[in-house]
Amino acid sequence: MAAGRYNRVMRRWRLPALLLITLVLTLWPGSLDPYAFTGEESLPGQVRGSAQWLHSAIRPQPELAPEATPLVVAPSPFGVNTFLEQEVLPEVRDESLRRVREAGFGIIRQEFPWEDIEIHGKGDFVDRRNPEVGEISAWAKYDDIVAAAERHDLAILARLSNAPAWAHPSDPVTHAPPDNPADFGDFVAAVVGRYRGRIGYVQLWNEPNIFPEWGSRVPDPVAFTELLCLGYHRAKDANPDVVVVGPALSPTIAFDARDRNTLIYLQRLYLAGAGDCFDVFSAQGYGLFSGPTDRRLLPTLVNFPHHLFVRDLMVQWGDAAKPIWISELGWNAVPAGLPQPFGQVSNATQARYTVEALERAAREWPWVNGINVWFFKRAGIAEQGEPWYYFRLMEPDFTPLPVYEALRDVLSDPDRLAPDPRPAWWYRWPSLRATLALALIALLFFCLLRTLHGAARAPAGAAPHERSTTKSR
Repeated sequence: MAAGRYNRVMRRWRLPALLLITLVLTLWPGSLDPYAFTGEESLPGQVRGSAQWLHSAIRPQPELAPEATPLVVAPSPFGVNTFLEQEVLPEVRDESLRRVREAGFGIIRQEFPWEDIEIHGKGDFVDRRNPEVGEISAWAKYDDIVAAAERHDLAILARLSNAPAWAHPSDPVTHAPPDNPADFGDFVAAVVGRYRGRIGYVQLWNEPNIFPEWGSRVPDPVAFTELLCLGYHRAKDANPDVVVVGPALSPTIAFDARDRNTLIYLQRLYLAGAGDCFDVFSAQGYGLFSGPTDRRLLPTLVNFPHHLFVRDLMVQWGDAAKPIWISELGWNAVPAGLPQPFGQVSNATQARYTVEALERAAREWPWVNGINVWFFKRAGIAEQGEPWYYFRLMEPDFTPLPVYEALRDVLSDPDRLAPDPRPAWWYRWPSLRATLALALIALLFFCLLRTLHGAARAPAGAAPHERSTTKSR
């Protein structure tokens, strides 16, 4: 009798169980380690992250067009951000670039601040800020940076931003855009023309979708498109071969008077015509509060793969052939006692995460062919009370951090960071998985209702085939 009841229960629940197992296998990321798909180290974080990952796995997935051939390839797949303009001594700048090259980087993302070159007024490239020194060329320091990079066989991605005060009298905030966009166009033409044949890559502005990078004004994608396109055309006039990189948008989900959501801002850039005004787009690669293995894809969550949504918008607007360059990548090793707006990891974890991030990008994202780590070092120690300081690879005195040494090791082994071409189905699977999972969930729900309904109707101990007989009696 007990055996018969057991067999009846098994027959009744066999199909729902089979559907449930299939659903689990469909959704399972392929690892028994929750860190491998949540990027979370703690158990509570992994539990929360697993639920968020499940939610994201059954959502429509970004269209990535991995088969697209990029129109532009970075001069080196891996670079680093530098602040050489803050170094007073040429020999320190030279030693910095020697260490950069020693680590295996092939390009530096170096700011050429407009406010530090065209300092006192329109067309004035003389520096008179230090009466003891007298008048000197504002170009001299940057000429030395370019020459030093050439000596160490390093390409330069010149970031052109930070308007001087005379260019935006209507807004006292340091990073405000110029009142007259044509002034920025003239500056772009001056830099590109002066270093034609020596600097082949320029990035126009940085994070215009947040405060204070757009001054005290409300971030305006239409106004920025005007600035970007003017700079693009002036750069191409000065050197038709220069590669113009669009600004890295800050990865934010905010939408208020100070900050604009990354994806909404990018959509409005395209609507304003910005797609015709860059050869490469860029994104930030901060992991913030989770590691580089995080596979959660939610528009409301900022994590390392957040740029996949940027890629999706680019593909939708016909820009699949334009690659993404990661402008800034890193994790924050801020010490205890300081604020943690960018998350907090140990120096050892920072090193491990950064290497894992490069490995994942090389393995999985063919549309990303340039990554710049944030950042090499700063000149002084005054910033050590600021959380953002602790992204650095070296201390001001060239003491290397674990992350520098880890990067030097991995960049010296090209096999670890070699691209890993994946079959087309591998990139299509997340979208297929989402569709299949939803279908399985619907079918499972239907089968559960049917099974429960059948169990409720059958008298205790009656087999399913006895129901009709019981009813006729």
